[in-house]
Amino acid sequence: MLHEIISAGFGGQGVLLVGQTLAYAGMLEGKEVSWYPSYGPEMRGGTANCTTVISTGPIGSPVVSNPTALVAMNQPSLEKFLPTVKPGGVVVYDQSLVSSNPALLRSDVKMIGVEAQQIAARLGNSKVANIILLGALVKAAEPVSLTAVQEALKMVLPVRRHNLLPLNYAALARGAEIVA
Repeated sequence: MLHEIISAGFGGQGVLLVGQTLAYAGMLEGKEVSWYPSYGPEMRGGTANCTTVISTGPIGSPVVSNPTALVAMNQPSLEKFLPTVKPGGVVVYDQSLVSSNPALLRSDVKMIGVEAQQIAARLGNSKVANIILLGALVKAAEPVSLTAVQEALKMVLPVRRHNLLPLNYAALARGAEIVA
């Protein structure tokens, strides 16, 4: 089993948190993992992406040219990384921030559009849009279990933010429900 996942969006959207959470969840399940962040000097507002590899065997490189899955939180990220996704892969994107219909661009991958911004607003905090997309990815691609992701969130969120765990769990569940 090998999952190579790219998460991409603007800095400040929680792109790196998505990848880091996946890596921790993989570790909790006893899998081999790598997490490789990439971001510009702007951070907030600039582009950011990361690669997370989760495998039952050794990982040759943290660098991924053709991922098996993509989480795209904005239009530029979808346009940049969609062509690189392997046929048969999974693409989860924030339909709230993508203006064109990407399903017309690739018919050989599973395209999952999620109104993440609107759902996050209904949950009461727009900052959980990334976790909604993470829930959809985990349900669709199954790189790790939702239970492992919940445990990983306890590890990646600072203790001072643990009051937000119930909100993040709700966001994760909502994202998974969309795919179900």
